Parts: sequence; structure tokens; C-alpha cells
Amino acid sequence: MSPHRIALFGGTLAFYLAIVIAVLMSSWLVTLDWKVMLFRPYQQWPGIHAFLDYYVVLGQRGPTAVMVACWLGWRSWRQHTLRPLLTLGASLLLLNVTVGAVKIGLGRLGPHYATQIGSAELFAGGDIFPSGHTANAVVTWGILAYLAATPRARRYLSAMSAIVSLGVGLTTVYLGTHWLSDVVLGWAAGLLILLGLPWVEPLITRAEDWIFAARERLSARGRTAAPEPAPAGAVRPVPAGLSARGDAAQGSAREPSGTGGHQTTVVTATGGRPRAHTAPPAHPGHTARSERPPVTPAGSRRPPHTERTPRGGPAPARPVAGG
Repeated sequence: MSPHRIALFGGTLAFYLAIVIAVLMSSWLVTLDWKVMLFRPYQQWPGIHAFLDYYVVLGQRGPTAVMVACWLGWRSWRQHTLRPLLTLGASLLLLNVTVGAVKIGLGRLGPHYATQIGSAELFAGGDIFPSGHTANAVVTWGILAYLAATPRARRYLSAMSAIVSLGVGLTTVYLGTHWLSDVVLGWAAGLLILLGLPWVEPLITRAEDWIFAARERLSARGRTAAPEPAPAGAVRPVPAGLSARGDAAQGSAREPSGTGGHQTTVVTATGGRPRAHTAPPAHPGHTARSERPPVTPAGSRRPPHTERTPRGGPAPARPVAGG
């Protein structure tokens, strides 16, 4: 905040409080409100009524916020920064809080709902003091000048926002939806928001850093959770630590040459640990069946019968029995 801006902020704040006190005391400002209202500008110049019905939309929060947000969003994308959008959001939040609090607190009725001539119509359940259309026009279009990149663009956009907000405020008086003091206070309220934005800049920068850091964390988590799939048939290299542990485990299961034990290590392409398939070792002192040579026994495989006589031989002697 430069000294010049601080001086402007202090002067605008003093003017804001003076308007509020003048309305609370039902001073000459309230009398002027009633004179303008009874003049009924919409009846004096009915030819511009249709045009001003559309022009006043430039002060409505919804349409103007969408239009300005689209432009600032494009700038954010081009400049790779969230500052324009965050500045717009912070200004609209401050506008809603400050203007809304005064509206509800004072509860002033509009000209169409006034009940007593000469009265300030305060604390009657209304919500028109200050003018929300006017304050929103000052902030929404003024934020373009606040975020301008060059001094020349800042001057042009400041003049444009001043003309638009001035026209929106007078249009609400013409249509009879606001008192003149509502519009004057709306101009001051919007200007206070724009002048006080540099005090909010550190919070905007902190919010932008937090958002970018959160995005980086989410991106890193996504890359860790979803590794790139390997092409079909590819064999992934085994990490050094895992290979050492696998070699130690395989060495304990290996057998000396000639014992018949064999081992096969299979490494899949899915990135998992290698699985070792080891055949069970043979019994000590025996040769594995797969390594035994085929043996064909000689002679007949039928076992000898002790009671049979070979063919062609003498018959066995029979015992002599007495009878």
C-alpha cells in the first residue's frame, strides 16, 4: 500500500461513514432522495426505459462475474498463474460480506415500498442500502483495471469501469429501484474494496502456492500408483537388493553337481519378484531317477519255483509208503 493509496482509502472511508450518518439522521440527503423519487424519471423519459432495462444487467453479480471470470480465466491459462481468478474471487467475497452486512443491518426499504414521505425508511426489513448493483459494477469492472499489465491499459480500463458503474447507478435511480443515497454509498463501497485489495495480496499468493503444491502432490501420487505397463514378452531387470536376496536363497537350495537337484528361475514381465521353482533333491547316496541308465534284466523275469521240475529233466523220486 503506497501512501497515495492509503490516503485515498482513508478519504473514501470517511465519505462512506458520512453518507451513512446523514441517512441515519434523516438529513438533507434523505430529502433529496424523496425529491428525486417523486420526480419519477422513468415517467419523464419513457423512451429509454427499454434500453436501460438491459443496461442495468451490467451491474448484476451473476452475469458480470461470469463474463469477467471467463476473461480472467483465459489470462490465467496463458500466464500459468491463478492470481487473476483468485483476485476476482477475493474481491467478490469482500463485497458480499461488507455490503451484505450493511444492507441487513440497516434494513432500508426501496422507493417502491416506502411508507412515509420524508422518512429514511431504515430498520424496516429492506436490503437496498447501499446499492448492490452499483458496488458490484465498480468492483467487477474495476478489477480489470486493477489487474492491467501496462499503465496505458490501466488508464483505459479505469475510465471504462467508471463510466459503466456510474451509468448502472444512475439507471437504478431512473428505474426507481434505489434511492440516490443508495447509489452514492454503493460507489464508495466498491471503491473501498478496490483500494484495499493490496492488503489481501499476501493471502492470494499463499492460496496460489498451496493450490499448486496440492496439484503436484496429487500428480506424484498418481505416477507412483500407476507405473507404465511393460510391453508383452519383456523381462524386467531385477533390482540389486532383490537379486542379492534371491541369490542367497537360491544358493541355499542348490546341490552339488551330480546330486540331481536342479533349479529354474522365472522372472515375469509384471514387475513382481522372481519366483524360483526348485525340484526336490534326491535321497543322499542315490542317483536321481532321471539320471539312471536304463537296465534290461537278463533271463526270465519269472521267479524260480522250487517244487517244479524243469522241462526235460528227471522226475523227482516219490517217497515209499507202506501199506
